[in-house]
Amino acid sequence: LSFSQSMVPPEALLLCSSLAVLLHPGFCQPFLRLRPSPSDNLPVKDIIEHPDPEYDPKQQDLDDRTLRKKLGSHFDPNFMSVAAPAQLNLSAWDPLQRLKGLGPLPSELRKLDLGESPYGTRLKMGKKARRKFLQWLWAYTYCPVLYTWKDLGLRFWPRYIKEGNCFSERSCSFPEGMYCKPAKSVTKTFLRWYCQGWSRQKYCTWISVQYPVISECKCSC
Repeated sequence: LSFSQSMVPPEALLLCSSLAVLLHPGFCQPFLRLRPSPSDNLPVKDIIEHPDPEYDPKQQDLDDRTLRKKLGSHFDPNFMSVAAPAQLNLSAWDPLQRLKGLGPLPSELRKLDLGESPYGTRLKMGKKARRKFLQWLWAYTYCPVLYTWKDLGLRFWPRYIKEGNCFSERSCSFPEGMYCKPAKSVTKTFLRWYCQGWSRQKYCTWISVQYPVISECKCSC
């Protein structure tokens, strides 16, 4: 999620930059950071917000019932929360110790020929040894999506999103060299407090924005 300046004409940006230097540092910041736009880099990096609390929603703008009605069916309690949720315990996750629950072996692993050696000879491997080796390989190359709750700040509603990350503490290939990387994502709709103008001419309201969340990771270069 990044901020787009596409709605601002080039001449307006030039004028704004000049005024910022002459009048006051940060004068044009809210004018240049108006609307979030999608990003190809996942997970989404932290958004640089204008520090002025004048651009925060007031207490009367945070009525839970009104905002739930405005968001409607887009409210997904599995991925968003109004109050700070308890963090998921991800530190104990170890794919090599969790062979159970990974699901069935992928078809590419089931079809893997383990009998051919680099020297052109055939290797003998029993069914039990083959099954255990493939399970180990599946666990070693498995790329889970690890979820943790992220605080988006006061200018998003709901404020908390369950964000996905790919396990990248070690290589997922054998031999090493490949790592778990995002393969697919889903978008969740949030409300964003959106302000235009400044001072007494400032107008703010809640708008709908799309927030991408990693939904699948794969072992790749």
